[in-house]
Amino acid sequence: MTGVLLVGLLAASPAPIASPAAASPSPAPAVSPAGRPETPPSAPPSITAGLSGLPAARAAALDAAIVAAMGRLGIPGLSAAVVTGRELRWTSGYGLADVENGVAATPTTVYRLASVSKPITATAALQLAEKGRLDLDAPIQRYLPSYPEKPWPITSRELLCHQSGTRNWSEVEFHNTRRFPSLADALAPFKDDALLFEPGTRTQYTSLGYTLLGAVIESAAGARFVDALRTAVFEPAGMDSARDDDVFAIVPHRAEGYWRRADGTLLNAPLTDTSNRLPGGGLLASVDDVGRFASALLKGTLLKPETLQMAFAPQPLRSGKATGYGLGWIVGHHAKRREAYHTGGQPEVSTVLYLLPDSGVAVAILADLEGVENGLLDLARQLAMSATG
Repeated sequence: MTGVLLVGLLAASPAPIASPAAASPSPAPAVSPAGRPETPPSAPPSITAGLSGLPAARAAALDAAIVAAMGRLGIPGLSAAVVTGRELRWTSGYGLADVENGVAATPTTVYRLASVSKPITATAALQLAEKGRLDLDAPIQRYLPSYPEKPWPITSRELLCHQSGTRNWSEVEFHNTRRFPSLADALAPFKDDALLFEPGTRTQYTSLGYTLLGAVIESAAGARFVDALRTAVFEPAGMDSARDDDVFAIVPHRAEGYWRRADGTLLNAPLTDTSNRLPGGGLLASVDDVGRFASALLKGTLLKPETLQMAFAPQPLRSGKATGYGLGWIVGHHAKRREAYHTGGQPEVSTVLYLLPDSGVAVAILADLEGVENGLLDLARQLAMSATG
């Protein structure tokens, strides 16, 4: 399997950051051993329609764009959702969620969210801050007194925006097969490690930092992390399928996951247990429910408007330099429109949740192929344009 390398968040540039969880740039069309491009399948992927609250012409444009992108990126199965006017309007599934058994991808297919988990975790933290139960600027030892002291204090705000200096996972940790029964257990492999830099002076993307943030949330909420998410986010947003990614659990409608060799051969993804990074990359949900999350967020169901604007604001370094990351979101402008989004890439999946906050528009795409999250971001931007005319 191809290795997965994080694209760092460059603190010197306020521009949007490309795919923080990117495994690799989206692959070029597969090439045969003879050096010729592989011939794409002659039959287009099947389409399983869900909500159909958009005009027929716009829905047809979405279908065409998705089918074309699937062929270009070699994606076996994909589910997509579109929010307009802050309401979930349209969902659909394409291709196969399980290639071996011919199971269609639908709007209710459940996928790994990968780093799209981070905006959900950030929302729970910001809710606790609204209620006065979490001080974003207090040292985390206020909530985790047993966490080892570092030369400088770490705050929840710095964890949210990747300025804490906490390291990211190693390649071995990324392909983890060990089950961590709790977040306290998941802290053990890195809690004694030195910080990479003084918090607030640089930006370094880190899913392990979100594992630490999840432990802070547990303490501030007085509940297990997933229970805290259920109360704060899943239930208010109507996300019935959302849960932790337990590789041992029987999860109805769970998608299989795939990767492609350089010659284009499709293979099953190897087992990876995401319990070492649950808050930053270890959630499951259907695209229906990711769309419901985006709708609830944009409507003010989950956070106050001023809190949401804070989440979408670039978080500066202590020096005043701008960054491309807010509180749980990559933020910036594209085609003269303000955007906030997160991509995700890990074994089995590529994902994106893309928002145009000022327009009340969101696009969620979950795919069962690794390494194409950059391509999904391009597609999400295209779908957002098509959905709004």
